[in-house]
Amino acid sequence: MGVIYCCIWWINCFFCFFIIWNINNLKRNKMTLKNRIKYFINDISFLRTYNSPFKPLKLKWYCGKIALGTPYFFPRKWVKATPERAHQATLDSIKSTEEFNKRNPEYTRSIMPYDEIFANKMQYSYAVPKKIGFDFVRLGWKTKWDSYRFEWSPMISFVFFKWQIAVTFVAPHLDHYWESWLYYTRETKGTTAERVAQCRKEAPQTWTSHSEGKKETTDYYKLILKKKWL
Repeated sequence: MGVIYCCIWWINCFFCFFIIWNINNLKRNKMTLKNRIKYFINDISFLRTYNSPFKPLKLKWYCGKIALGTPYFFPRKWVKATPERAHQATLDSIKSTEEFNKRNPEYTRSIMPYDEIFANKMQYSYAVPKKIGFDFVRLGWKTKWDSYRFEWSPMISFVFFKWQIAVTFVAPHLDHYWESWLYYTRETKGTTAERVAQCRKEAPQTWTSHSEGKKETTDYYKLILKKKWL
């Protein structure tokens, strides 16, 4: 029990610091408090899994040198252009075009004058490593054709120079769990039992595999739902 209480305490701390951090950045991000709260509540909606027919998420902690993306890149922030950044970006652009022309002599690209490229690069924003700050990675998903597709797990990250503390909310059988959860929360109606039945019927998670001449069929709902709802 002590470990559970410790984890809950750390999660509360993370959320409190994250909310304070976002409120302090309201002016810089030009977003009203009302909208920020709205988006934040939507971002943490995955926590409803703890009070649902689905098995609870587990917490995976990390503490060490920066190693986890949020979700793709290491924690970073965007800054305005400076003459130094624009100069380097201009040189990189010219070099990239020159290398392309060497590889493709029949399809060469024209290289604009340095001043034109530089003026254009001064309009850009540039990503730089985040030295101190929080990142909240919401549940990553998309729709493809007529189904939901899982992309990445929710995570809270805090970096302090080269160090990172992060907690990831991990579900059993990730893809099956989250894609079923998305269908359950967004496409079903009625009582909990009716919604589970509708989810299992319209978004089945029964997969068949073949190995060494043997056929194996797995209904992943039996692995991601609480026993009460099977």
